[in-house]
Amino acid sequence: MIKRSWITPSWLILILDIACASIAIYLALLLRLNFDLEAFRRYPLVTILSVVVGVTLLLSLLFRTYTGIVRYTSVADIGRISCLGLSCAVVYYYVDNSRVLNKTGDIFPLSVIFINFFTSTFIWLSYRLVVKWFFRFYWRYSNENKIRAAVYNTGHSGQMVRKMIGEDDNVSIKVVAFLDDKDAHAGMRLEGLPIYAANSLSLQKLVKQERIRLLIIADEQIETSLLNELVEQCVSLNIRVQKVLPVDKWISSGWDNAQLKDINIEDLLERSVIRIQNQQLSQELAGRSILVTGAAGSIGSELVRQLTKYAPAAIVLCDKAESPLHELELEISELMPDVPVVPFIGNVCDESRMRQLFEVYAPAIVYHAAAYKHVPMMEKNPSIAVLNNVLGTKILAELSVEFEVEKFVMVSTDKAVNPTNVMGASKRIAEIFTQSYNRYLAGKPTRFITTRFGNVLGSNGSVIPRFRRQLEQGGPLTVTHPDITRYFMTIPEACQLVLEAGVMGQGGEIFVFDMGMPVKIADLARKMIRMSGREPGKDIQIVYTGLRPGEKLYEELLNTAENTMPTYHEKILIARVREYDFVEVEESIKQLINAAHKHYITPTVALMKKLVPEFISKNSAFEQLDRDKIKM
Repeated sequence: MIKRSWITPSWLILILDIACASIAIYLALLLRLNFDLEAFRRYPLVTILSVVVGVTLLLSLLFRTYTGIVRYTSVADIGRISCLGLSCAVVYYYVDNSRVLNKTGDIFPLSVIFINFFTSTFIWLSYRLVVKWFFRFYWRYSNENKIRAAVYNTGHSGQMVRKMIGEDDNVSIKVVAFLDDKDAHAGMRLEGLPIYAANSLSLQKLVKQERIRLLIIADEQIETSLLNELVEQCVSLNIRVQKVLPVDKWISSGWDNAQLKDINIEDLLERSVIRIQNQQLSQELAGRSILVTGAAGSIGSELVRQLTKYAPAAIVLCDKAESPLHELELEISELMPDVPVVPFIGNVCDESRMRQLFEVYAPAIVYHAAAYKHVPMMEKNPSIAVLNNVLGTKILAELSVEFEVEKFVMVSTDKAVNPTNVMGASKRIAEIFTQSYNRYLAGKPTRFITTRFGNVLGSNGSVIPRFRRQLEQGGPLTVTHPDITRYFMTIPEACQLVLEAGVMGQGGEIFVFDMGMPVKIADLARKMIRMSGREPGKDIQIVYTGLRPGEKLYEELLNTAENTMPTYHEKILIARVREYDFVEVEESIKQLINAAHKHYITPTVALMKKLVPEFISKNSAFEQLDRDKIKM
């Protein structure tokens, strides 16, 4: 390995440059005189040498050409050396014409100055490039234990990654090739390294010819579909895939192994994030007091982060989780110190505490993200699901009307469509209440809007973190059913939908999002195993545990009795849903909440099924209620 102590000291480079300049001027004279030694001796050689040494020394100090590390000679170094040669030529011309040293002049004939410029510049650059090529040759062939890698991206980021890895002696990686999605670049060379096309055939060649074991993704804008394809091919060829952090985050501090991160399954599931198109959002949020319930959760906290961009007067962070709320407050205070955030510890089911919040902070807009969302847990505790998801929503909705909140935006779930579990049914009842309440309050200032979406990547309790923990423990990975599928979206994507809906909504709508294609959880597990460098079924087993209480095989975004209307955004639709009479709904919900307060389990679920006729339990103890209803 090349050691740092091998770097040539600057004073030695300066001496070498002066020596090269001395040789170059004599060589220029000999070339001009066709190597006539008699004519050569008639020139004042000592005087010429003294002038060259003095001029080269002074101008080298001025241009600092001796300060560069020789084996890292760059275009900038070449530019400085060329300027040195040109400046020396100008000084020699002035010395000759001023006749300061010789009354007859002719110490530095113009032809000699011209030849010397090329010879001196050539010698200065040549010895630097020879040293650079020597070290590159030594680096390329000296340490075969280094991990041979290819860099995806022939642009600036890819070249910087190759350069920084090549210049760091402590890195255990050797870049031997580039990969590019432009077929026109295939077969060409970049900085001496071959460029391959980004396809399976090229990857096979890379493994066979270049013996690569690592692919470094140096493109921040790579399409998810292409990234998926590359990962699939690399996994099958036993090539590890890592991505590099954006260059601007590490270029000033230099390279280290921490700049490389493993590709996560989240990177492969992400889609292009929805872009807010409604310019009214800034006008609607700026200078307003905003309440976010469930602010410490995965959706709530991201909502808060995005809301800070619109300069609200204040954001009230309401949650009953003390530590996460404190962490969020610190994060927002550091990132956006100009945005006032108010941590408010409280339970949405506590009417007195929520009333205090509305009295003190008078929010103009409410984003209601607080909810219990864990399906099996709520199946075992249906009364708690009703109290938190239904009663909490009812209390906040009624207070919003009382304190003349302009908009109440509720975060719902795809599990509210044709619910097969208590959690989904409780969210559907909350939807029914706010929608019917919105129609009942026609003419009042408060408008109620609902958003529905599927699973979010990285949320608390989601499948991916669980798989990751199981992989760390050596497996097995547990999947409930071979055919179970789910929709996935990113947390920022989900929150942008909520914000967009808040502006778009006029009251009473349920907005649904184009979720793309569903993902089989078993396929997800297999991919995560392969990405960890192991083989599913051989190194890590996948165990099917059976559907959990209330769990569906397939999630739906729209009830079968519903249809949709388009909006100005192609990925956002409005669901048409059946209408409910608020007076009847309110009475039924009062009975439901009363049963939940007493923690009557079966009567509570029975009342839920009465409110939501499409609620058919699956893999649950409450299936008996459906059978009894059929018999009746």
